[in-house]
Amino acid sequence: MMRVLEFIVALLIVVVVGVVVGVIMPGSGHVERSLVVSKDLRQVYDVVNNFRTFPDYSVLRAYDSRTKFTLSGSAYGPGSEIGWSSEDEKVGDGKLTIASSQPEFDKIDPSVNSAQIVWNVDNAWKGSDKHFTLDLLRQGNTGKLTKITWSYDVTYGFSLVARYSNMYIHGQPDAFIQYSLNNLQNVLAAVPNIDYSALDPYIVQTKQTPVLFVSTSMKRKDGLDGLNEATDAAVKQIEDAAKKLGVHTTGPRVIFTTNYGDETYTFDVAEPIDSASLNVGGQSYQLAAPTPPSLADQTAAPASSSTTAAPANADANQPGSKDRYGNLIIDNNVRGMLAYGGPALEAPWNGTAAGVPQTRDMLKAYAQTHGYKYDEVTNRLYDILTQPDVKDASGAITTYAQYAVYLPISDSADGAALPQQTPEQQAGIKQPGILNANGQPASSGTAPAPAGTAPAPASTAAAPAGK
Repeated sequence: MMRVLEFIVALLIVVVVGVVVGVIMPGSGHVERSLVVSKDLRQVYDVVNNFRTFPDYSVLRAYDSRTKFTLSGSAYGPGSEIGWSSEDEKVGDGKLTIASSQPEFDKIDPSVNSAQIVWNVDNAWKGSDKHFTLDLLRQGNTGKLTKITWSYDVTYGFSLVARYSNMYIHGQPDAFIQYSLNNLQNVLAAVPNIDYSALDPYIVQTKQTPVLFVSTSMKRKDGLDGLNEATDAAVKQIEDAAKKLGVHTTGPRVIFTTNYGDETYTFDVAEPIDSASLNVGGQSYQLAAPTPPSLADQTAAPASSSTTAAPANADANQPGSKDRYGNLIIDNNVRGMLAYGGPALEAPWNGTAAGVPQTRDMLKAYAQTHGYKYDEVTNRLYDILTQPDVKDASGAITTYAQYAVYLPISDSADGAALPQQTPEQQAGIKQPGILNANGQPASSGTAPAPAGTAPAPASTAAAPAGK
């Protein structure tokens, strides 16, 4: 009997001590990790202010490669949600929601030195009011470095079990932050180091349009003169072919970029036409969208830098035959296809053609930070000359040309559908043209303007799919 009483007393002592220790333990928990990345604050802000790239850097798939993610809520900023599910107990089910973003995205410019984004956490971890806070701080002499401090905070209240779980806050929560932060650094490393804060891209839905095009190239060292010479020569071939076919060109010239190399720029020059049905050599043909050659065809006849090179059939370059991409051969140089089709990021450039490559790079960086997928091989970037430059009698430019630059985009690898609009578009931010203070055109070195001064070809007739 005495032994039983001793056991009961000992048990009571353990319980009392456990309760006392639990009471005096902190009622909240906090853990944080920091990392400095060589990226502009705006790029880091955009990546963590939406969840489209979260599966790429989250540690969850390292625990279970079969983890399923589901996006919901807003596409960007507060209200954005991502849920996950896994049969692995270490991953389980959970959800993150962006609770706040300060300042708002359109206020992030080179003069802003800090930002903060808060994610609410809903999972099996003990406690309430669980949230991640991502503090971003601009660093470096030129402000091109960003310190990311990722912290986790939780409230335990009066739950003793929850308070004891604080002893393990350096377990899963800490590991989640540390590994995800390292992966985030890798994701950011793939984004081009370019400032796109002056860019206000729109998502536009383009429709297929019949075009005639010529593949050509130029030496980068030849500059704008070389580009104009190659483009003018291609346009003349297209116009001559159109007359022979009895069709009319219906829009401004388009350039599809194939390879913007260090020494050589390879591209296709195209013009829309008014018919997708062409009569070549007495036979009627229907234009179709290009398709990449099969792996077997690529192995048998590797493609050159031009997408129309190396026809796969024996009737190479014979009018009426098809090249290895399914484009209709009109003559030795001119081809026909259905261009465009599908969603694309659109941004303008007002200036000389020298600013178009920079705009393309900005669009690619913007797409990566916002989780918009693109493939430069099968859906090439392109630009449309919406308004040529205007010169006076002496040949001096009085009004610079206007270009609309496009990057075809698609759903994410996880099947997440593209949003209908970019954050800028949703916020109603206009795309003004670039003019300096006295109303004169900006120099070619000025950052690209959003596209308001140029017609929106994609919303009316065309915006290439870049194939």
